Amino acid sequence: MKSKTIALAVTTLLILTAPALTQQKDPAVEQLRKGKNFIPTKIYSQKEDTEIIKLFERLRVADVSDGMDKAGLKNIGLMSPEIHPLWKDTTHYTHRIIGVAVTTRYVPTNKPHAPAMETKQFDEWVSSTYNTLTPEPFTPLIRPGTILVFDDAPDSDVGTIGSNNIMGWKVAGCVGVVTNNTARDTDEIITEKVPLYFRKVGRGIRPGRNEIESVNRPIVCGGVLVRPGDVIVADGDGVICVPREKAKEVAECAHSILDADKAGRRNLYKRLGLPEDDSVK
Repeated sequence: MKSKTIALAVTTLLILTAPALTQQKDPAVEQLRKGKNFIPTKIYSQKEDTEIIKLFERLRVADVSDGMDKAGLKNIGLMSPEIHPLWKDTTHYTHRIIGVAVTTRYVPTNKPHAPAMETKQFDEWVSSTYNTLTPEPFTPLIRPGTILVFDDAPDSDVGTIGSNNIMGWKVAGCVGVVTNNTARDTDEIITEKVPLYFRKVGRGIRPGRNEIESVNRPIVCGGVLVRPGDVIVADGDGVICVPREKAKEVAECAHSILDADKAGRRNLYKRLGLPEDDSVK
């Protein structure tokens, strides 16, 4: 009787632990344990990017939003109005940007900040931290027509974007920057006339405040899913993200809306005796 009881207990233990043993050996489960991205990053050529950007030339956020409605994407892609332009040019509209998203995500660091130290030591700590924890690995991905889109540590008073690096990105071909958080050196960025759309001003440097988490993965910016390769349009009305697979359809509809709007306003300009400006040309 005792041996039967022991046998039954062993059998019961095997039954109870079998799922766990099977799960540990399942390659799919192990892949999940290592981390798995479920939204793939599609790669587009420079030629494909150039062609899609050309389709959106001169379009405003309002036109694109109307085009999204026509494509069945009502209220999709419109970022929070808190994401706004740092500066505006209401004569030639050079603050407006149209391009293709390259994405990056920074998260709040859980590493301790450097203690008080001598200037040389602090400079060395800053340099090391920039290189190891909070670098800019997205820079090689910048090409003509790129718009950098950041999902940054949301509650950190950090100037991930500043007057120096934003110019370096522009030199590489970046047409503008969008972030769901902060930027610093804003007086200089206004003078430099690099288009920037952000939530608020930040002051601190990245070391001790955030860490790089991913590059060219789907992110959330202004409450909107942004995937690498999606089309970004931004102006005084805010920022909109167009899913790449719907971009051609959206652009075609948006142009018909813009053309009709310009024709109507040109007529009103004549009746009011106003000279034509860039908005109706």
